[in-house]
Amino acid sequence: MRCLIPILAAAALAGCATRGEPLQLAPDLVALPDYDSDRFIGYASSRADYDAARADARYEMRQFVYRSDGLEVGAYLYRARARYAKPAPVIVFNRGSVVRTHGFAGEMLAMAHRYAQAGFIVVAPHYRGSLGWKGQDELGGAELHDLMNLVAVLAQIEGADPSRLFLAGESRGGAMVYMALRDGFPARAAAVWGAFTDLGPLFAPGGAQANAGPQIWPDFATRREEIIRTRSALQWADRINVPVLVMHGGADQDIPVIQSERMDAELTRLGKTHKFIVFEGEQHVIGGRGAERDAAAIGWFRQYAAARDDQRIDGGSFE
Repeated sequence: MRCLIPILAAAALAGCATRGEPLQLAPDLVALPDYDSDRFIGYASSRADYDAARADARYEMRQFVYRSDGLEVGAYLYRARARYAKPAPVIVFNRGSVVRTHGFAGEMLAMAHRYAQAGFIVVAPHYRGSLGWKGQDELGGAELHDLMNLVAVLAQIEGADPSRLFLAGESRGGAMVYMALRDGFPARAAAVWGAFTDLGPLFAPGGAQANAGPQIWPDFATRREEIIRTRSALQWADRINVPVLVMHGGADQDIPVIQSERMDAELTRLGKTHKFIVFEGEQHVIGGRGAERDAAAIGWFRQYAAARDDQRIDGGSFE
């Protein structure tokens, strides 16, 4: 059985295990698609940014497998090819949408390239049910464990500093970030964009996602109240105790900007550390201003990247 991947220290492979299972190398790189081969890549980045990232041989994307609730699940790893001189901080990126049968390596490439150039290692879980992994994606249900269970694996990635973890997420992934923070994911800070915060108005008649509920959850009619409550950060914003950068496209037609506006107001009312940025004229994933979006996230993470307890740890090219 394939258990973990690339760029894990050989010594760790000899003596470490994830939840009692031996780790094994899976050396294959992820084949990055051409820009025109996947229309979703165009939503996420410009051709110039994508092609530049794809051609930059200093970095590579791999995929690893880990155990979550007894299931094998996968995650992408994007990082520098060269050995890190010092431990580097890690950004765990959470993708949007529900089941992704063909992965999302192309969509995240330009963003991950910017993060890596800034000195971060990037890890992005697929979630169960996608790319052939067993299990069911419940959009905020059991697959949330795939994000939470990733924490133990991050400590085994060569060059990664598990004490400096950050969360990033777009759309559904942003909602996953909120839920992970609620449940105690040990992030220093988080950044979300295009995230929903209250499913109630989205699923109401005439709402932007009025027909989505039954398509995602077959038992939505009988579980509506529970599904909305457990996945709507606006209802439990008091449990968000990590600095959050909230970003949204002002012209977002999939998840209206009012979702983040209301979250900003609630976090402000609660006295929570956060920042809110609206990218006027931008659509759902803010792809037209991706470089600006990612620079804002990098700047936010850097504010909280110094090691705790007065123990300074500098990683990679991170400043």
